[in-house]
Amino acid sequence: MNQKTYSPGTITRRHFLRSTGLGTGLLLLSSSRQAFAYDANSKLNVAAIGVAGQGRGNIDNVAACGENIVALCDVDHAYAADTFKKYPAAKVYRDYRRMLDGMGQGIDAVIVSTPDHTHAVAAVACMRRGQHVFCEKPLTRTVRESRVMREVALARKVVTQMGNQGSAASPLRRAIELTRGGLLGEVREAHVWFDGGNGPMQRPQDTPPVPPTLDWDLWLGPAEYRPYHSAYLPGAWRSWRAFGSGIVGDFGCHTGNIMFHALRLDQLWNFAGPAPERVVVRVEATPSEVDAEGYPRSSRTLFEFPARGELPPVKLWLYAKEKPVEGLMLGYPMGGWGDLLVGAKASLYSDCPWNTRFVLLPEKQFEDFKAGPPETLPRSPGHHREWVNAIKGQGQPFAPFEVGGPLTELLQLANLAAWVEGPLEYDTVSGRILNSASADALAHREYRQGWTL
Repeated sequence: MNQKTYSPGTITRRHFLRSTGLGTGLLLLSSSRQAFAYDANSKLNVAAIGVAGQGRGNIDNVAACGENIVALCDVDHAYAADTFKKYPAAKVYRDYRRMLDGMGQGIDAVIVSTPDHTHAVAAVACMRRGQHVFCEKPLTRTVRESRVMREVALARKVVTQMGNQGSAASPLRRAIELTRGGLLGEVREAHVWFDGGNGPMQRPQDTPPVPPTLDWDLWLGPAEYRPYHSAYLPGAWRSWRAFGSGIVGDFGCHTGNIMFHALRLDQLWNFAGPAPERVVVRVEATPSEVDAEGYPRSSRTLFEFPARGELPPVKLWLYAKEKPVEGLMLGYPMGGWGDLLVGAKASLYSDCPWNTRFVLLPEKQFEDFKAGPPETLPRSPGHHREWVNAIKGQGQPFAPFEVGGPLTELLQLANLAAWVEGPLEYDTVSGRILNSASADALAHREYRQGWTL
């Protein structure tokens, strides 16, 4: 087998973000929830929070499913003007809290595509009202926010989906099936790497005027107040710890997707029966520098996960602007991005940031490979339509918050470990860092007055 067999073709980021049908497959979880209050032929009333950029793409994809876009909320009406123009029937807001109050029962579902630091407050407010939520990746900006998102989604029994759109790709699903089906043998080692880092950040000292169309206070949301500066937005917020999640958080939900599902790491958070007293994950990071304002230029983080049922303990390395040793590739070229599962019998490697293609290694061993374990995962009509269909009682989403929450929790633990002395021992049951009170305190942040989960 080679990459061409399983690849949907060369894919650009622009093409990928516009695509909703990259393949097929859903993950069935015993803890997933879905609503049956909507007829399959009825139209959902959908609102959106954060409607420019990636938000616009998410809105367009849901609208293409035939749903009603009834309300649009953005803190910068100039930045969002094109979206407002495309959906003239939608009511327009700046503050999502006013939108939720004003629309009342007129909203069935909400798309959240704001910067990371406002994902949780917006999404949780919607879920508490019983509204289904599609939220961009990473699910949250902090470890504890991820837990709250998962817990509220389960308690309110709403249909959720995280925006790691490669999840709809059939090669990604097949990679998971092959690994779970035993083709690689026992997997005790995995590596995920990102072609980039961030770098130390220094707050600007000048205080330019706030653009007249931007509500800076609402953009800050729960984050600690600081003066406006163009160094933070519209796109640069990802590199600031107060607002974004760096390269690890930004792309980890994409590039680590096969790894997380294939190794069933969600089982360390979601238990079939009563939760154990404690499940400890060890994490230690080696950053190029420690930066309280931003993220390092490069880093290497080691996770040590315990057994999951019959699956053995596994070590996971995350790399930003670094890579694993070349020998692990078994003669195959190492790309700038990577998701590599090292098994006792074979390895599986994806060089695509969105995990939409893969190759089995060593290549010669799989030259004529065509079969393998049977397909076990339902196939997807597309990431956004999958969410819409699940709301209407048809199937289940692949990336509900029961999965997206733990995956984001893992990535934000890596970001936290690069900020403090380690190693850290994290208990997935309690959500606490057991061996460092100071690190545990950083697993969340204090919200400004007026903002709450």
